Amino acid sequence: MSSFRKALKSKQKNHHERSQPGFRNHLGFLEKKQDYKLRADDYHKKQNTLSALRKKALDKNPDEFYYNMISSQLQDGVHTKNKETHEEVLTEEQKKLMRTRDIKYVELKRVSEAKKIERLKAELHLLEADGKQKNKHTFFVDSKKEVESFDLARHLNTDPGLVDRVFNRPMLHTLETKTVKGATEPGSLKKLAKLRRHQYKLLSQRIDREKKLFVISQKLQTRIDIQDKRRRVKVSKETPNAAAIYKFQAKRQR
Repeated sequence: MSSFRKALKSKQKNHHERSQPGFRNHLGFLEKKQDYKLRADDYHKKQNTLSALRKKALDKNPDEFYYNMISSQLQDGVHTKNKETHEEVLTEEQKKLMRTRDIKYVELKRVSEAKKIERLKAELHLLEADGKQKNKHTFFVDSKKEVESFDLARHLNTDPGLVDRVFNRPMLHTLETKTVKGATEPGSLKKLAKLRRHQYKLLSQRIDREKKLFVISQKLQTRIDIQDKRRRVKVSKETPNAAAIYKFQAKRQR
């Protein structure tokens, strides 16, 4: 029990490193162990870096060549890249041809997106993704008693599981002779609604992509027009959603 009492942290006194004695204050701050640890780690890190660089220099192949040798030079002990850049010199006709190819590619992609959008619209018939109507359908009855006993499925002459559907809601005599996909399987209606939501999300993404491609095409066409016609007046600035608008001076063509 006595050994346990000696081992208790609450009974022990905290050990504090002594501060700088008064007669040695002129020597500055007395270094503690944590300060020494930081200084020692920094020293060893620098020594390890120097030894690694020394080993790398000893193992280097003097006949080795790499392209940075001819694109940089040593200035004041620091490797700096040459300012001379090898840019391709293109004529105005070459630039115009490149932009024409770009606009043709963008138009090709835009037409492809437009066809996919039309195909999706034809499949979805622009129906609600959740299968629920936004508008209300009001039924009129003659008395309050009929309101209390009103049965929507019986009034529409359909199955109770198909009442919430906006589309493909056949009557009972149709169900007796034919089967409706998803009408009898449990949980299949939710799966179909989830699939429709995914299709509508895909349609929205394709519409946004087609709009962005149309804006890019307009901007490229504007740059081509500016290159052809010199005398112009800028009407509106270019924005992320629209190309810049210019007015060109009318010139008689002979």
